[in-house]
Amino acid sequence: MALFDMPLYALREYLPELDEPADLDAFWAATLAEARQVPVLLSIEPVDNGLALVDSYDVTFAGHSGSPIRAWFDRPAGATGDLPVVVEYLGYGGGRGEPHERILWAAAGCAHLLMDSRGQGGAGVRGSTPDPVGSGPAAPGMMTRGIASPHTSYPTRLLTDAARAVDAARELPGVDGRVVLTGNSQGGGLALGAAGLVPDVQGLMTNVPFLAHMRRAVDLVDTEPYREIVRFLAVHRDREEEVWRTLSYVDVMHLGRRAQAPALFSVGLRDTTCPPSCVFAAHNHYGSAGGTAPDREIAVYPYNGHEGGGAQHQRRMLDMLRTLLA
Repeated sequence: MALFDMPLYALREYLPELDEPADLDAFWAATLAEARQVPVLLSIEPVDNGLALVDSYDVTFAGHSGSPIRAWFDRPAGATGDLPVVVEYLGYGGGRGEPHERILWAAAGCAHLLMDSRGQGGAGVRGSTPDPVGSGPAAPGMMTRGIASPHTSYPTRLLTDAARAVDAARELPGVDGRVVLTGNSQGGGLALGAAGLVPDVQGLMTNVPFLAHMRRAVDLVDTEPYREIVRFLAVHRDREEEVWRTLSYVDVMHLGRRAQAPALFSVGLRDTTCPPSCVFAAHNHYGSAGGTAPDREIAVYPYNGHEGGGAQHQRRMLDMLRTLLA
């Protein structure tokens, strides 16, 4: 793919006008307060992962509306002290898979909580968590489920689950209370949103994040999952205002403005799934609601698309994690 978005010098200065609803903070305060009425940690069971150097546990915690959300919890085998936790979120359509599949953060000496995405996990990597909540008419996929209201939308449930994963991580055995958030694509968006919803985490590492500056993404690219919104509005032509109002509550460009943790973003300048200008918009607005933005940086990969920086960027994340937890 050739370069298609703004030139890099313009991306670095891009600060789009915000479309935050007036009751955004009140909405999320009430949503999280309701979710937190249920004790967060429902169960934790050891599992045989076939590995000698990592111990794994099958965790269930209470997410939006108390729904049971599955997760894998890993610790370095033999570790005796309390450890910081890396909470990781998954890309669109995928699930948590098998307990031996993602051991990078445990190998780095941290505990690791990998949240399953409700109702996903039918593509690529299997999931274990249903979404028990119904919705009205929707385009195939997840983005427009319950789109009539932020109270019923699927992204609201998923972002609430993401915030509750932080709550769960702090109650797991053998942890020290420090939490760093990470994820790629949808997972990067959930990490960014959770950093705004639970701003006292220690750090954020968000890669090519989805759910950011969504209105521009829909206008700029014709790829999934943003294409789901287009398909819905192509049929429900009279619901445009309603749809964009709902999505404004879950746009992580807005939620990320509430974050306070040091952050590392990554972006591929040829990414037609999560356009560069949408990632830069989230980065440039990051933490701004607090007056003084926290430390943040963005790793730019000029010749890459949605794969971002790959293993090279993983090493950069490991270095940042070491700095955050020093």
